[in-house]
Amino acid sequence: MTSPMETDEQLPNGNSSTVAAVATTASKTGKLAESLKLEHQFLRVPFEQYKKTIRANHRAFEKEISTVISGISDAADADLSRDDALHQLNSLVSRLQGLKRKLEEGSLTEHLQAQRCRTRLEHLESADVDNVSDWNAVRLKRILVDYMLRTSCYETAEKLAETYNIQQDLVDIDVFYEAAKVIDALKKKEVAPALAWCAENKSRLKKSKSKLEFQLRLQEIIELVRADQSIRAIAYARKYLAPWGATHMKELQRVMATLAFKSTTECATYKVLFEEKQWDYLVDQFKQEFYRLYGMTVEPLLNIYLQAGLSALKTPFCYEDDCTKEDPLSQEGFRKLAQHLPYSKQHHSKMVCYISKELMDNENPPLVLPNGYTYSTKALEDMAKQNHGKITCPRTGLVCNYTDLIKAYVS
Repeated sequence: MTSPMETDEQLPNGNSSTVAAVATTASKTGKLAESLKLEHQFLRVPFEQYKKTIRANHRAFEKEISTVISGISDAADADLSRDDALHQLNSLVSRLQGLKRKLEEGSLTEHLQAQRCRTRLEHLESADVDNVSDWNAVRLKRILVDYMLRTSCYETAEKLAETYNIQQDLVDIDVFYEAAKVIDALKKKEVAPALAWCAENKSRLKKSKSKLEFQLRLQEIIELVRADQSIRAIAYARKYLAPWGATHMKELQRVMATLAFKSTTECATYKVLFEEKQWDYLVDQFKQEFYRLYGMTVEPLLNIYLQAGLSALKTPFCYEDDCTKEDPLSQEGFRKLAQHLPYSKQHHSKMVCYISKELMDNENPPLVLPNGYTYSTKALEDMAKQNHGKITCPRTGLVCNYTDLIKAYVS
């Protein structure tokens, strides 16, 4: 039988273990909650697509119903024979039947998109402290697929999703295929698909004060001027660009001036308008508007996550010629990613031996060579033992005696 004294002595240990376990769990839960805050785009994209489908179905319904009601009103007011009235009514019935089919198809599309939203919510809810490692592995794969889509590697993205067994509802392949049609057309110098996309999303683009449609219309005029079709260019400007005159008069005047300067001009102000890079600019502008419309980040998620890590590693030493190869920022690709990031705030510096990669501290103090380079005591002692008391600087090739080294003190 356990004595009261023994029980009292065991309780504090039991309580401390429980408290530690609870604290660890709470810490992991807090980190997971912070991590989930970064999944805004993951939920926003299917939701925006769902809303877009609802709006399109609603517009189609209103348009068809309005036409049918107008047809019935006209038939009632007109003095039609029995056969003509019957023909008119049959035509309206056929139109309503067509509307019914469209609404059924639209309803199915809405259902599939609502299911996608539900699947993504369930995926986020499945994130738990116990399976956070597996969940993060899936997230990394999603981010890689997103990167492939952003760089127009659509087939690779599909293969990647298939190889990783990622549900189609967890990636945005179909959404990016929608953008691919417009991007490919712009690369072929065709603006019709881009203008159709602008018309389809007119209200949203107007709210965000987008200039994409205006820029596309200006490029149409430039191409007409290039083809020496000045009359058509003027007619086109009167029809499509007059509404933009109040807010974008300077840009409009600059483009219309090309009618006088022609495509062969050497005047830098107007010559630049005829350069091929204007089409690249339109592609970039479309991508930004597309990302904004669906609530996506302009930068690929992979870049954002990498920059978050690089910001903690970036120091002035990373850009020196003798930066260690173990440092990610010794690679040109990572340096480019971190170019606009601030240097990390280091409250306490650490000295790492270039030879052994071990930390230099009071237990393993740094030793200074005559040329000013510093290495750890343990590494230099091992080198001296193997070379009869001689030390060779691995970076400059200087050879000296171990007795010539000076001890440095870390404060």
